[in-house]
Amino acid sequence: MKGLLIKGVFLLVAGSLASCDYQKYNSIRQKDYRAGDSYVYGPGLDSPAVQTTYKYASRPELADRTNKIRQKLFSQAH
Repeated sequence: MKGLLIKGVFLLVAGSLASCDYQKYNSIRQKDYRAGDSYVYGPGLDSPAVQTTYKYASRPELADRTNKIRQKLFSQAH
């Protein structure tokens, strides 16, 4: 029984050490075809993108629909 416990602890430690690089290779290496595009990345390194400065007109008729969706998603009734 003691040997089984030691093997279990060993497997747990080995599994936790093996998972350190879990997301290391979970990426795709490809060329960014929008590199240098100020619309996406902004004109400088520390500036916001051009698309974030757009202002959209308020549509009050959507407020009621939004509140209904919030009520449905976040209500406490189960």
